Amino acid sequence: MYKHLLIATDGSELADKGVAHGLTLAKGLGASITFVTVSEQFPIFAWGGAMAGYAAGDELAAYQEEARKYAKEVLDKSKASADAGVSAEVVHVEDKRPAEAILELSQALGCDLIVMASHGRRGLGKLLLGSQTAEVLSYTEIPVLVVR
Repeated sequence: MYKHLLIATDGSELADKGVAHGLTLAKGLGASITFVTVSEQFPIFAWGGAMAGYAAGDELAAYQEEARKYAKEVLDKSKASADAGVSAEVVHVEDKRPAEAILELSQALGCDLIVMASHGRRGLGKLLLGSQTAEVLSYTEIPVLVVR
């Protein structure tokens, strides 16, 4: 049924539940997996004043270094959790909004299922905090398994 799953993770405890569900499903179906984590763009507009460009440059370099380090940890942990019989690859997408990156990557890789976790926020909480999962659900052309 599904041959290639894209499992999105940010390394959180909730995302780990999505990883576990995706792995169980992939093993049962004999499907391959691509784990993805996304680092959003550095918030340049948060900096102001005469030295903003210089300060932001230093902070940008530190942000990118930490984002890469964290992404490696998250993806290494996810890949290590895959059983020996499950083919798993990892991808770190930088400087994108998570929903946008997940949608683009799922299409580029020809995935036939996206697996991701969601807090299940509704109403004002969803409006204020946003929902990458809701955005993926709204714009994807392939099925999405949402783990809560």
